[in-house]
Amino acid sequence: MFIELEPVFNNIGEQKSFNFNIDLSGEEVDGVFPFKTPVVVAGVVKNSSGIVTLETDVNFRYEGFCDRCAEEIVKDFCFKFDHTLVLSLNNEENDDLMLIEDLHFELDPLVIEDIFLSLPTKILCSEDCAGLCLQCGKNLNHGVCNCKKEIDPRLAILQQLLEDN
Repeated sequence: MFIELEPVFNNIGEQKSFNFNIDLSGEEVDGVFPFKTPVVVAGVVKNSSGIVTLETDVNFRYEGFCDRCAEEIVKDFCFKFDHTLVLSLNNEENDDLMLIEDLHFELDPLVIEDIFLSLPTKILCSEDCAGLCLQCGKNLNHGVCNCKKEIDPRLAILQQLLEDN
């Protein structure tokens, strides 16, 4: 979605609201396509005392698999992003400010980048997910397995000492 920023930059107190959807169904994350429904984006660009800010709320449903137990999961995410927009920079290495070169600004690439940078590195079915047994592959969230735990051969002598006592 394109938004015209010229009136916002030129008028203190001016603001423009926006509300749109982004289709990310073709985007792959860790081997799956988790965006089955559109991403809902709403926000405002406003000029407060000469400082132009972009505030966005992003909501979407993530459908994939738990990174520990491989169970199918559906999670709803809600992110808020804020950016300060400027027309020129004195210091090119300033990451706090976003340089706007064209006042006819496309929001989609920025929002998509914000989403992918904010996704957790591991998406779990629950915070206390027990994962899978390394030997038999049983989902340990559904109960313990009957596998005999192998002892690291380097520590076998310590196990022998414990058994002798």
